[in-house]
Amino acid sequence: MDSSLTRSIFYVSDGTGITAETIGSSVLTQFDGIPFQTRRIPFVDNEAKALEAAAQIKLNASETGLRPVVINTVVDSHLSSLIAESGALMLDVFAPFIPPLEAELGMPRTPKVGKAHGGADSAEYEARMNATNYALTHDDGLQANFSDAEIILVGVSRSGKTPTCLYMALHYGVRAANYPLLPEDLENGELPPKLRPHRDRIYGLTIDPKRLAQIREQRRPGSRYASLDQCRWEVEEAQKLFRRENLSSLHSTHMSIEEIASKVMQALGLNRQLY
Repeated sequence: MDSSLTRSIFYVSDGTGITAETIGSSVLTQFDGIPFQTRRIPFVDNEAKALEAAAQIKLNASETGLRPVVINTVVDSHLSSLIAESGALMLDVFAPFIPPLEAELGMPRTPKVGKAHGGADSAEYEARMNATNYALTHDDGLQANFSDAEIILVGVSRSGKTPTCLYMALHYGVRAANYPLLPEDLENGELPPKLRPHRDRIYGLTIDPKRLAQIREQRRPGSRYASLDQCRWEVEEAQKLFRRENLSSLHSTHMSIEEIASKVMQALGLNRQLY
């Protein structure tokens, strides 16, 4: 792929930029023949910052010789117009939705900086923090008590359990725990005793053995733990256990954490609002 054709994408926001980046990343996956270089410019909430952002974008255009793309969630139209002076292609995330909603609801919008991520009240914030603490204290929960868990992810080491638990805690306030299937668990071929009372909340994660070996090699280079033979054996035995115990499971190899979390929550009937 010719790196000289790399297109620059700027996520510009008056808040954290997470909304712009999330939507932009999803859209860019539809153009896999083009290399992208992305950069987030958050908290553009006054003229000085808007002009600074425009200058950065304009400099990029001069350096690359290609027109940058701006995925924009700045709600102040004046600030957006200043950013547009960079000459970039401006894609306003909210623009397609506001006019139809104003017409349908019979009222104009009330623009507010940072409102996209400012809706959570203190109770919601506390729920997220409690869930995050729960995920951390029940990570690789060999000694944990799972009685309060809403979800228990089970799988071999490094199959994606921990980041998925943390994502569900931070974004949905879900009390998610995880249990690593150790070689002795796999040799026994049955669900560990401490998990059996909670099987209705258990979901299995599996992964391609080659990918698992790559991940483990970074953690423990040259170890048996990271060998392809060991990874193949563990993954095969884990899959057998999931089938034997009639546990739902999915392959995490080519899935994002967001996708894994959504599928797990849907499968276990947890309908939560994204914070």
